[in-house]
Amino acid sequence: MIHLLFTVVAAEVVVVFLLLYKTPLLRKLATMGLDRLKRGRGPLVVKTVAGTFLVLLASNVYSMASIGERTEELGSLSPTDQVLMSRHLLESSLIGYSLLLALIIDRLHHYIRRLRALKKNVEAVSKQNRALEEAKSEDMSEVKSKDKEIANLNEQIKLLKAESNARVKEAKAAEANVLAQKKQSEGYHLEYNRLLEENHNLRNQLQSIDRRLSLSDSKKNT
Repeated sequence: MIHLLFTVVAAEVVVVFLLLYKTPLLRKLATMGLDRLKRGRGPLVVKTVAGTFLVLLASNVYSMASIGERTEELGSLSPTDQVLMSRHLLESSLIGYSLLLALIIDRLHHYIRRLRALKKNVEAVSKQNRALEEAKSEDMSEVKSKDKEIANLNEQIKLLKAESNARVKEAKAAEANVLAQKKQSEGYHLEYNRLLEENHNLRNQLQSIDRRLSLSDSKKNT
């Protein structure tokens, strides 16, 4: 399960980088894939997977709470409970990061589509502006009315550019957030390797204890 979660998180990080980096072909492919995913039964499948992840997250939290209650009753945490607690904590963290990255991907996709629409609007307004300027030179009798229309169009362009800049800033903030999440994910990967090593040591200790108990039982029987 942990390997699957690491794979999901890594795939989501790759998608985020494809959306953030200014590589037209890769970004276009990623955007087209997300567009298709949001059509038909795609949203239902995504919601089902997200619901499953939430159930797993709740199950891990409940298991950690149960281990905590046993620890309060016994006064100490057994080696098995330590391994289980570490595993549940790691799974919960990975599920949380997976859901967060899915939300970031959804927002980035939304902003990219908005930016494309804004660029098209800016281009359309610019074409209208040029057409009005040409008409102004041809028909001097309508200079004043055309000037007003041009001024209005320029205001629209400024507003659209300001909104586009705001979206770009939001995308950069999202990129910084993703980079921070990536660093934390790398930290969790190192923590996972450390936990695996501790788990191996604990298993060796448990096997040693089992052998001692077996020898003790055999001595008692003799």
